[in-house]
Amino acid sequence: MPRTAASPQRGQPTIVSIAERAGVSIASVSRVLNGLGARRDTVERVERAAAELGYVPNAVARSLKDGRTRQLTFAMPDIGNPVYVAMVRAIQSVAKAAGYRLLLHSTDAVVDDELAVLRSLGDRTSDGLIICPIRITDAHIEALRAAAGPVVVIGSLPDEVPVDSVRADSVAGASLAVHHLYETGRRRIAFVNGPADTVPGRNRHEGYRAALADCGLTYDPSLVVHTDFGIESGAEAAEALLHRSPDAVFCANDQLALGAARALHARALRIPEDVAVAGMDDSALAQAGWPPLTSVDLGSTERGRRAAELLLERLGAPDSPTPHTTTAPPRLVVRASTGRAAPDA
Repeated sequence: MPRTAASPQRGQPTIVSIAERAGVSIASVSRVLNGLGARRDTVERVERAAAELGYVPNAVARSLKDGRTRQLTFAMPDIGNPVYVAMVRAIQSVAKAAGYRLLLHSTDAVVDDELAVLRSLGDRTSDGLIICPIRITDAHIEALRAAAGPVVVIGSLPDEVPVDSVRADSVAGASLAVHHLYETGRRRIAFVNGPADTVPGRNRHEGYRAALADCGLTYDPSLVVHTDFGIESGAEAAEALLHRSPDAVFCANDQLALGAARALHARALRIPEDVAVAGMDDSALAQAGWPPLTSVDLGSTERGRRAAELLLERLGAPDSPTPHTTTAPPRLVVRASTGRAAPDA
């Protein structure tokens, strides 16, 4: 029985079978499929034959030819954190528009895992890497300098590290939150922070202390708890702070703030009347709880978008000697969890 256009062909179509279907030479098919140009009628015949046969370009073969995989990797500490989900969406949008696929890797903030991802650039499984380490060790700096492909770091780096980066201004962001709480009449502002040995933990603690000083408030270490960045940890930390009678709890991210709010509700404390709560990141979680959380927007979407753009720029100009550093400015988003500023503040 003769094969029709609708009849499936066994196996993967090749340029030979496409040439036979189109009635042109193998060389003509190769030129069309590789975008090298041909007569208009030849292009139309080849494209029609390829579509009829269900031809799918072999990305592996193409990568061997031009040295590109057309894939980018994004390595993040926690794939369940809404902040990184927002970054994924932004990076994916930029990558897709440029013809790249995005590979995702969750490191759980494990240093060895982050180093392994950096070193894997030498395996040529992707053309470039965007990575979000929350700790920067000497091993990170060494691996970044030795990376076999372009890397963009979302986070803060020492100035001497020759790598493109996009950072948040967590110091200024924490200061915005504390000043806002002070303006609403709060004077015993507790702080639930992440691990002290992380870059976000250090920067947010610095902003908290500086803002207290600006407001004329004394720093009280008993009002500060360091924990991890999860919801359960936020609830436990807030519970531990209640005996210190805070009138506000500022949290280093929205997950911690959501946990803190849950602990306050469990104690029948009203938010914000008894205790105000503020977070950071302005993630999707900020509007998920009740009342909605006041939070500092650290530009997660913007950081993801800019990181992807920098990576593509670096792929286009790999020998450019000057690394680019972009800082996303923080923005306070006031919601019901902190109330309005006190009239006499």
